[in-house]
Amino acid sequence: MADRADTSDYASLFLADVPLMDTRAPLEFAKGAFPCAGNLPLMSDEERSQVGICYKQRGQEAAIELGYKLVGGELREERLAGWRQFAKANPEGYLYCFRGGLRSEIVQQWLRESGVVYPRVQGGYKAMRRFLIDTLEERSASAEIILVAGATGSGKTRLIERLPRAVDLEGLALHRGSAFGRLVEEQPTQIDFENALAIALLKLAQQPGPLFLEDEGRLIGRLALPETLRKRMIEAPLMVLEYPLEDRVQVVFEDYVLDLGQRFRAAKGDGGASAHRERLLGDLARTRKRLGSERYHQIATLMENAFDAQDAEVGAGLHRDWIRRMLKDYYDPMYAYQLSQREGERLAVGTREYLVAYVSERLS
Repeated sequence: MADRADTSDYASLFLADVPLMDTRAPLEFAKGAFPCAGNLPLMSDEERSQVGICYKQRGQEAAIELGYKLVGGELREERLAGWRQFAKANPEGYLYCFRGGLRSEIVQQWLRESGVVYPRVQGGYKAMRRFLIDTLEERSASAEIILVAGATGSGKTRLIERLPRAVDLEGLALHRGSAFGRLVEEQPTQIDFENALAIALLKLAQQPGPLFLEDEGRLIGRLALPETLRKRMIEAPLMVLEYPLEDRVQVVFEDYVLDLGQRFRAAKGDGGASAHRERLLGDLARTRKRLGSERYHQIATLMENAFDAQDAEVGAGLHRDWIRRMLKDYYDPMYAYQLSQREGERLAVGTREYLVAYVSERLS
């Protein structure tokens, strides 16, 4: 393996998706990490806790001595084998700990003693996180932003996927941005979401042109948009998707019945169908107050009947019935109000194909 130097060039690491060995404890990693990082800790959560208590009570020297005692013998060799395997699989990678200090130095030293020279990130996680926070703030403040708006079911994400210099905020948040937007997977932490968004903006900043984002509120599920970005989006110009109601019903059916159902079946096997049903009925229940009791019960009955007839041809029709009611009674009035509050200029209105052509002409 080539002898490469330690680095503080954080931009190059993130732009190239360089593999990163995170030697922090699992609990630290779970609170916030980077997309290309894998957690191979020097110490477990319990070991780190013991060392921390020792440091407070007896000082640094005693804490270091305890750390070597806790991570010694077979345990040391086991963890060293994992680090060596990562280094072999990712020869272009780097390792780091929280501040680029003792933990990463120890891992680097033990690797070197075993014949593997592997570089560290100077400043560690804390410095890289600070770099991404600053990047997110700078890019949010300076980028030319154009929003993709449209009523529920107009296929905004489908359009985002076809545009240059676009960021799929809902994709990064693992949430479709509506009352029914939860997926099978859990959403990332707020820190992980911000890190991924900052890296996406950093990469797009290497190319000229506007940044295309889907029109979102303050929250995507439980994740908050960075405040500077949110304020810029409120004032940004809009491209508005417009489709007839039945076209939008079909898109919602594909996303929330077919696709989400397939995700549940893939994740939960035989229990997937019932989990899918439970999820949608639970999501519907959270709209009860806005819908009103009578409309809620009517739509809930349609949904129950649709799942009861899931394998019959009539099931698809019944799913479209409750979707149609939700669009007309819940989503469309809310969208009309939200769009009226947007300050930005309406640049273009039309179908996905029309707006793709509009963007292509604008950028040419």
